[in-house]
Amino acid sequence: MDPLVTVVVVDDHPFFRDGVSRGLTQSGRVRVVGEAGDGATGLDVIRREQPDVAVVDYQMPGMTGVDVAHAVARDGLATKVLVLSAVTDGPIVFRALEEGASGYLSKDADRDEIVGAVTRVAKGETVVPPQLAAGLAGEIRMRSRSDAPVLSERERQVLNGFARGLSIPQLAAELFIGSSTVKTHTQRLYEKLGVSDRAAAVAEAMRRGLLE
Repeated sequence: MDPLVTVVVVDDHPFFRDGVSRGLTQSGRVRVVGEAGDGATGLDVIRREQPDVAVVDYQMPGMTGVDVAHAVARDGLATKVLVLSAVTDGPIVFRALEEGASGYLSKDADRDEIVGAVTRVAKGETVVPPQLAAGLAGEIRMRSRSDAPVLSERERQVLNGFARGLSIPQLAAELFIGSSTVKTHTQRLYEKLGVSDRAAAVAEAMRRGLLE
């Protein structure tokens, strides 16, 4: 018999988080070794427990599930990240995989589907269910035809804020997130645009048609 897959569950809704943990545990194939109610705490738990898989909600205040996937990949952690979300748009799924997630699953999935996805991700497979594959394929085709960088919603908010002359602390206050989170999105924005400061980012974005 295969050893139990160790999992950390991260979701800001206690009821859903508890339901996922119970379902995984009751499957007899998974051992939940930690839980967290936000992305930053979840990342700390992942670093401490080093589970095979982290099942992470996409939409959380401050640090999203995609941010967690990015941090896990950036830090070279062995944990695989499976994102669960009510948002199943192609661009979001694409970005999650691009940032390091090993799978993306709708929150409408039943217990067996989530358990199956967890065990497959633990084995090194990339999991995207058929109902999301069409949107993902369309996003890949669109990106292949364009040389303009595709910005996340947060990156666009940061860029628009810079275009309005806002500083990082001012943006953090406006977006109700921490300055460190704004700095993370700013760095990714700089990397995508190939620049190193706010003025250059605004100028390059205008050149590429990303700002009016």
